[in-house]
Amino acid sequence: MSIRITCEHCGTRPLEEYVYGEVLDVPATIADPAERNLDRAFNHTNPEGPVPEAWFHLYGCRRWITIVRDTATDRIVD
Repeated sequence: MSIRITCEHCGTRPLEEYVYGEVLDVPATIADPAERNLDRAFNHTNPEGPVPEAWFHLYGCRRWITIVRDTATDRIVD
């Protein structure tokens, strides 16, 4: 069964209509732009459990929505 995300504007849609966008926090102590990009690309916290995420409804209303997804079970938490 495919993962389905409920958009507050368009209703329940398949995951394939969305693009995941994670904006990572980079420590302020890293000043060099190249090192900041390296940290952003490879140093993820990867928490287990419910995590708030931002998804862009690319093939729908073209708006960002925030959902909470349990990374252990890959289910959307209401």
